[in-house]
Amino acid sequence: MTAPRLLALAGLALLGLLTGAAGVLVQAAWFPWGLLLSVLGIGGLCFGGVLAVRTRGGGFAPAAGWLVAVLLLMTTRPEGDYLVGAAGSSYLFLLGGIAAAVICTTAPPVETPSLKAGRLVR
Repeated sequence: MTAPRLLALAGLALLGLLTGAAGVLVQAAWFPWGLLLSVLGIGGLCFGGVLAVRTRGGGFAPAAGWLVAVLLLMTTRPEGDYLVGAAGSSYLFLLGGIAAAVICTTAPPVETPSLKAGRLVR
């Protein structure tokens, strides 16, 4: 794996982390449009990552960053404060975000090498 590709994957993971943090805040504040915006945001980021990096890892990196951010922000603090409540919209956000990330990571076609004269050619 080349250094530019690793930097791109790290950048996509960071964007996924930021998208997850923004989604946690937006989904409850502007229900139902915030929920739709946050789910479409992670789906678009995963789809764009696959197309930009040309591997499925380009979709996995932002999905992993999103999941880390959401799981960290779901925990309660010692004072009893929390950002993600136990409401139906929060479950829709979590499950919808996971479904969008999986679908958009696995759905786009990824260029595969072809065999020409016994050698792999891209």
